[in-house]
Amino acid sequence: MVKNYITIAFRMLLRNRSFAFINIVGLSVGISCALLLFLVIRFEGSFDTFHAKKSRIVRLVTVYDRPEGVHYSAGVPFPTSEALRAEFPQIERVGQIFATTGQITVLDRGGEGAEKKFNEGPGLFYAEGDFFRIFDFPLIAGNPATVLKDPNTVILTRETARRYFGDWESAMGRTIKYRNSTLLRVTGILEDIPANSDFPLKAVMSYGTFGLRNPEGFKDWISVYGDNECFALLPPGAGIDQINTQLTPFVRRHKPAEYARDGLRAQPLSEIHFDGRFENFNGQTFSRELLTALALIGTFLLLIACVNFINLATARAANRSREVGVRKVLGGQRRQIALQFMTETAILSLAALILAVAIAEIALPPLNSILQLRVTPGGQGWGEIGLFLAATFAAVTIFSGVYPALVLSGFSPIAALKRKATAHTPGGIPLRRGLVIFQFIIAQVLIIGMIVAGDQMEFFRNAPLGFDKESVLIVPIPHDSTARARIGPLRNLLLQEPGITGVSFSAFSPSDASNWNSEFKFDGSPKSTDFNAELKWADPEYFSVYGMQFLAGRPYVKSDTVREYVVNESFLKAFGIRNPQDAIGKKIDLWNGQAVAPVVGVVRDFHTRSLQFALRPVILGSWKSSYQSINIRIVPGKERQATGAVERIWNSTYPDNVYESKFLDDTISSFYGAENRMADLFKVFAATAILISCLGLYGLVSFMALQRTKEVGIRKVLGASVGGIMVLLSREFAFLVGAAFLVAAPVGVIIMNGWLEDFTYRITIGAGTLALAGGASLVIALVTVSYHAARAAAANPVDALHYE
Repeated sequence: MVKNYITIAFRMLLRNRSFAFINIVGLSVGISCALLLFLVIRFEGSFDTFHAKKSRIVRLVTVYDRPEGVHYSAGVPFPTSEALRAEFPQIERVGQIFATTGQITVLDRGGEGAEKKFNEGPGLFYAEGDFFRIFDFPLIAGNPATVLKDPNTVILTRETARRYFGDWESAMGRTIKYRNSTLLRVTGILEDIPANSDFPLKAVMSYGTFGLRNPEGFKDWISVYGDNECFALLPPGAGIDQINTQLTPFVRRHKPAEYARDGLRAQPLSEIHFDGRFENFNGQTFSRELLTALALIGTFLLLIACVNFINLATARAANRSREVGVRKVLGGQRRQIALQFMTETAILSLAALILAVAIAEIALPPLNSILQLRVTPGGQGWGEIGLFLAATFAAVTIFSGVYPALVLSGFSPIAALKRKATAHTPGGIPLRRGLVIFQFIIAQVLIIGMIVAGDQMEFFRNAPLGFDKESVLIVPIPHDSTARARIGPLRNLLLQEPGITGVSFSAFSPSDASNWNSEFKFDGSPKSTDFNAELKWADPEYFSVYGMQFLAGRPYVKSDTVREYVVNESFLKAFGIRNPQDAIGKKIDLWNGQAVAPVVGVVRDFHTRSLQFALRPVILGSWKSSYQSINIRIVPGKERQATGAVERIWNSTYPDNVYESKFLDDTISSFYGAENRMADLFKVFAATAILISCLGLYGLVSFMALQRTKEVGIRKVLGASVGGIMVLLSREFAFLVGAAFLVAAPVGVIIMNGWLEDFTYRITIGAGTLALAGGASLVIALVTVSYHAARAAAANPVDALHYE
């Protein structure tokens, strides 16, 4: 019996190839999108879940309670871990880890001559030994209890050891040099870190090495470095709330009273990847709300593919009514007929599933590129994928097939044989209209999202930042004092190049991913401010290189240490100063007398971070020992020649170091990586939703045109024009798209306004955006139905009247 069902199903599908093709393509696109989003959701949800003790691991974070609001940092003061070990004996282990950057020089086997040089950015860390006894990052060489016990030791991942030494086996015991000054002995080799971890470890130096470089910092309870994170392994059964309650008096014991409000909190490991308030070492969080949104998008795309099937099946009902009538007259039961139609649906679903897997395999690398992920199908095992595909096959078959099977098998045999069953009776026109409206609601919501996200990204790209960011090359300089002593001759050599118009040395660029914030005293006040200002250390040429506009005063004088300050408008607003000239001469006291100097200038506000955040008070000063990079203004159009000259001059000035550079506008663009990925996702899935919907429209209008062949012929004989008939056949679909828009517009606005609320500076969704979304979907729908409408309208009326 089953074989008979399958044989007949294949024959019917081969006889109706266009119907089968449209359904297979529509279903396969929907299933492939759902599969891809399932892989992304599974990957994002699996971050650092492979650690055996994951439920007991917490990160200590800093929460700043300020009058202007609450601020968050993933960092803690350097003495935190030692104090926790001493005062919380119930905590099993505590381990700090500090992210850094710098040049690594691979020495020969004698530990003297340089063999290779690498600029290591993300992936270079200092860590305490207990960090690797809290987390399960397996060592393939070395003892976890001792690998980082001594200063001047380092462990490398397998891939890093291969880059440095050719293979990891020969790395053990070898020597490398950090920042041309610190010798490090390789004492262990880590297995390469999985892609689904927020710890992109490449080389990890012992924390004691950092202590030797920064002994005073290990006593400082006030300063908080965002890259210094502390992790703890709680005892079984310990609650987060209990630890947080005990951390309040802990902070008060160690911090001065005015800083006690900067409290420590314990954050579960399971929240680190999803909590956007705090950074992680990967530099990317993925909110749970976004995961939910992706799951909904995948579900809806699959639903509109199934809707296509239902629409086409019920539209074709009249063509199969006689088949049903004959089957029933010959003794066929309704259950058997319904099972026959379900078999056809199952075959179509299986074919679509196979095609969907192939499409997903092809589309996964581009999706990884868009989202900057490293998702692999078998990355977390094939079992879940198999279950997902099996569940999807069952759901698609049941959802797509049950209703058409019940409708088609329910025909009265007498009505069917007399052809009284038509395309208008089974399932009803209202149902098909409702399904088409449902499809286009989803498609138009995604189109609105695509347009709004694109407009917001365009706003970010073109919004004035308060300085000139174009054609400025940022080149890091070595950190040692010898390298800084050479910046004068380096500046002169660079300015001799014809394509370079300005050179400045600074700790940070005006808008930078890194920043330095501090409280301070102003105008003789005995108390520090209850807010932080952002500190920008730079030479006086900084203002001309970036085209900053002075509202009062002048740039500070050139000096190696702080002698004068320049502030911005937001600084004045924080103190209620309306006239910029009134700030000139007032003194700023940083760090209780360590850097006291007068304000000599006020510049217009400029954005120091992404436009997600409000403008902040900024203090600028000259402090040579803090300079980390060169800011080079290049004549537009001469970037290529100038960058080549910069590299040549830099290499001659610092022959022992590795050159690297980046244009400032590229750095600023990277601030909006997550938002750009969201905009690209909207584009992809809006296009997919429109494609699936239009496939359904194409199939539906072809069957509707076939059903109305004789009507069209009569209208033409009576004088109807081709254009009039096209309007007749198309206007119903235009009405459906318009009805969908009435629902999609408010839904899309509500969703996208919620997304825009995350930005301090944002666009407003206007009528033009909605009109563009509605008009685009209407045009696409009409273009889709116009082919069959034109073909039916242009047909010979004689042939039409001979129809049937």
